[in-house]
Amino acid sequence: MAPPPPMAAKSNTNGAAAAAAVHPAGPQQQQQQHRRRHVLLFPLPYQGHINPMFRLAGVLHARGFAITVFHTHFNAPDPARRHPRYRFVPVPDGIPPGTGTPPVAIEDVVARIVALGAACEPHFRDRLAAVLEEEDDYSGDGAVACLVADAHLLPVFQVAKRLGVPALALRTGSAASYACFAAYPMLCDRGYLPVQDSQLDMMPVPELPPYRVRDLMQLGKGGHGHELIRELLARAVEAVEASSGLILNTFDALERDELAGIRRSLAAGVPVFDVGPLHKLSPAAAGDDDSSLLRQDRACLEWLDARPPDSVLYVSFGSLACMTPRDLAETAWGIAGSGVPFLWVVRPGLVRGAGGQSQHQEQQLPEGFEAATRGRGMVVAWAPQEEVLRHRAVGGFWTHNGWNSTMESVCEGVPMLCRPYFGDQTGNARYVEHVWRVGFEDGGELERDTVEAAIRRLMTGTDGAEMRARAGELGKAAAECIEKGGSSCIAIDKLVTHIMSLDSTQRRRGELQDLT
Repeated sequence: MAPPPPMAAKSNTNGAAAAAAVHPAGPQQQQQQHRRRHVLLFPLPYQGHINPMFRLAGVLHARGFAITVFHTHFNAPDPARRHPRYRFVPVPDGIPPGTGTPPVAIEDVVARIVALGAACEPHFRDRLAAVLEEEDDYSGDGAVACLVADAHLLPVFQVAKRLGVPALALRTGSAASYACFAAYPMLCDRGYLPVQDSQLDMMPVPELPPYRVRDLMQLGKGGHGHELIRELLARAVEAVEASSGLILNTFDALERDELAGIRRSLAAGVPVFDVGPLHKLSPAAAGDDDSSLLRQDRACLEWLDARPPDSVLYVSFGSLACMTPRDLAETAWGIAGSGVPFLWVVRPGLVRGAGGQSQHQEQQLPEGFEAATRGRGMVVAWAPQEEVLRHRAVGGFWTHNGWNSTMESVCEGVPMLCRPYFGDQTGNARYVEHVWRVGFEDGGELERDTVEAAIRRLMTGTDGAEMRARAGELGKAAAECIEKGGSSCIAIDKLVTHIMSLDSTQRRRGELQDLT
């Protein structure tokens, strides 16, 4: 990931200093905030979580809400460049300045996520109190309506509750993945987890179809990794169950049964809003993806313009997944051997060196690859993915199956070659292959021959064409849900009504005064 911009404010737990840390709004923005109810947001500072949160912000802003974004110093947005209509409040997170490169090992990433909420808690309390004190300057209609926070930030929900602010949880993954989160204690009690024997990986989990054991979220075979992931999921479920509502970036036609199951399992006081696909309801302006942490190479769109329809394989493994130098070489030579035109994202930090450190892009691609693929391929450090997948030339997507990438591919009717790495990606790939049948997984060790065969199957094979046709139908269903009267538009109407009905006026002023 790109290093974060300089800190917008120094850490200070004093209430007055916290008030000063709120980025001031211009006169026009202040006037708008007097007229609008206020929604506060707090995203988890990783690409796959920031993106849907800011898209949700766009939806709510368009419905008349003023937006204030609390953010960590790590991977902080740039208020001067992005979202000029929003207000930004920096929250110290305990991560030393300049620590822009995230941990390489996924276990370390999970540990950072677990620790982040607790590190932010006292500073968020002061920042939130400062924002609430400003309500005295608002008209009645300008008061804070609620907080929407990433479900992985449990301490943020606890602070909001203490200060009397209703909090809704945004889960940036699928409905199926949340069902897996909630079922995790049961899966452990029944012996599915932690997995001790790799031979059990393919065993089905009848309590959670269509998952197999290998599709469940896990970090290694027991030990510290298992306890870490269990804590991560338990905290997210606790946040959701204590919230005033669960917001999911999915849509009814895609996960109807899973959504129904979640609604049955949650208390009546936790309504569920399936408002996706958020990237379609609040698209970024062309050439200005204001939620991207990496700079996009837009020259690839002109390159695609010169390619025939459905001819190009787009390859991207997201913002966090890493591979070894050997895996990159096998991937490269498999792509070269397939003969298929390709657009490949090789981001800085994709490849781990022998010591676990990420390598620079110029050190990554094997010697001779460029010459072998000259004229039919393009390699970029980062791409405007939504526009790439929407391009007529793209006929397939080799993906890590992060939920944002999966949703974007579904919405554009692009079939997928699945290579999940961690987290909910394995479960997403399972749905792609066995439920929606719009792609297939290429698991196991990366070997150039199998890579070549998989690419040809997706791009030129008969079953690849069938997947493409089914993907097109799923794309139509996604388009219908965001039309007037569609399921997601109805869900957004319900969400807005729900937010306006929340009571955030019962805070005792003494609670706020005690924090100053």
